[in-house]
Formats: sequence, C-alpha cells, structure tokens
Amino acid sequence: QVQLVESGGGSVQAGGSLRLSCAASGPTVSSYAMGWFRQAPGKEREWVASCSWDGGSSFYARSVKGRFTISRVNAENTVYLQMNSLKPEDTAVYYCAAAPYTKTLVENPGTNYWGQGTLVTVSA
Repeated sequence: QVQLVESGGGSVQAGGSLRLSCAASGPTVSSYAMGWFRQAPGKEREWVASCSWDGGSSFYARSVKGRFTISRVNAENTVYLQMNSLKPEDTAVYYCAAAPYTKTLVENPGTNYWGQGTLVTVSA
C-alpha cells in the first residue's frame, strides 16, 4: 500500500513560483513512477508531469513544459514539483500520484495511488 501526502500549495501572483512536495510511504514506493495531476474548478483532472522510478526520465504536459520541473529524492521518498512563471490558468487542486510504471500512471490513472491534493491559486 502506498500513501501520498502533498504540501506546498498556496496563493501566488501571476509570474510567481511555488514548490509542491509529495511525501510517499510504502514498502516499494521508491520503485514506483510518480507524477502530478491537477483539477481546475469545473474541469476534469489532467496530467501535469511524471517521472520514472529513478527520476532519470521525466515528462510534461505541453501547457507546463519549460515552466514546471518534476524531481524526486528516493532517499527521502519525496517528489517535488517546482512551478515557475505561474499563470492564472494554473489554478487548480494538484494531486500527487504513484503507479508501478510511468506509462500506466498517465494512461490508466484509475489504478493510481493518489494523495489528497493541495490547492494552488494564481491571481492575475
């Protein structure tokens, strides 16, 4: 069983930065692909970024590429999402997710482990 706890959300003005953290626990969590999704008000949850179990490969949605960076420190069982140049359209609840493989994390999110979410609000 994998448990995920996000932190770091908050309110920021457009152009600002935030760093989200996801603390993971579980016997094999360091071997899992990890990622971030978000859900804006009135919209469906969407994939934002993901990385392989060792952080060697990372992937981004087109809307955040070049502004967001995903990273992980397996020794700490923590995944980060550094968000720069934030825009009002980045406003959403951000969820940490874990899955055995990067491919399934993105393509079959119904089987992911999920955190409770952290709210990010970007004002114009």
